Amino acid sequence: MGKTKKIILTSLFAMALATIGSTAHAGKPGFEKCQGIAKAGMNDCGTSKHACAGMAKTDADPEEWVYVPEGTCAKIAGNKGNK
Repeated sequence: MGKTKKIILTSLFAMALATIGSTAHAGKPGFEKCQGIAKAGMNDCGTSKHACAGMAKTDADPEEWVYVPEGTCAKIAGNKGNK
């Protein structure tokens, strides 16, 4: 495979990943992201540590988050905040 084809394929792959990443964070109507409350293996999306839901390694990692109904994140004990 030529250098030009490799560059084009790499660029297309990067654009596809960027598109997938932006849709994954779009949100759900009536819900909000709540960080720092996810149990291990129960997170809703990727972080800087991994790319997929369900991959949280520890409980209450400040980077991990789950969707909760709007207005409930602030009421949850140990809440680290909304994003």
